[in-house]
Amino acid sequence: MPHRILIVTAVAAEADSVTAGLGHDLGRLGGAELLPLPGGLVLRRHPGPDSGRVDVLVGGVGPAAVAASTGTALAYASLTDPDRPYDLIVSAGIAGGFPSRAPLGSVVVSASVVAADLGAETPDGYLAVEELGFGRSAHAVPEALTGRIAAALAAGGLPHTVAPVLTVSTVTGTAGRAAELAERHPGAAAEAMEGFGVAEAAAGYGIPVVEIRAVSNAVGPRDRAAWRIGEALESLGHAFRLLGKTVFVELEPS
Repeated sequence: MPHRILIVTAVAAEADSVTAGLGHDLGRLGGAELLPLPGGLVLRRHPGPDSGRVDVLVGGVGPAAVAASTGTALAYASLTDPDRPYDLIVSAGIAGGFPSRAPLGSVVVSASVVAADLGAETPDGYLAVEELGFGRSAHAVPEALTGRIAAALAAGGLPHTVAPVLTVSTVTGTAGRAAELAERHPGAAAEAMEGFGVAEAAAGYGIPVVEIRAVSNAVGPRDRAAWRIGEALESLGHAFRLLGKTVFVELEPS
């Protein structure tokens, strides 16, 4: 069966990098169908091989905005195919990287998507929402999926790591906060603001989700002069160029 993939970014520059990568390999650069959705959203639909499709959505900044926009896109897709709106949902963009795990320009593939600050501060320390007795703060990503993505990136010579990706509502800007997050979430490689919102929407439809981030800056003291946004966007496009002709083409429909 043909694959159906939804890729959600926060801002247009990220979507442009993803679109350029996909368009190069699918032979549709500049030829995406633009579908208006409620709330002023626009879905970029790229026809893929064998009548498959890859949709790209600019979902907004932060977990709440992107959860709402992803839910809107899923509801729209469900109108045409209620049994199988998508086979995979990808949260994509640039991110801060923990320097020891993810250097500038590299790519992080999520082993899990973690809401890093969804919980409570107590006199004894931070408690995740699960420890409070309700909700969830993490979504695991199937190892078979991350393994295939990592293999495709490795074959294309793109530096990458597979590790937890943190979702925060406030971007880290101090060394103390970076150390706190690293201690609370051992092994985390990147920090962004949207992944958990996308994952929550995907979970409501039972669709697998993965987060793919290109590192533009180090998690820690805020230093705009050291950011490498252009390099990260190039890495993001490179990643989706590789995935567009391998993993996405060969994806097994759910």
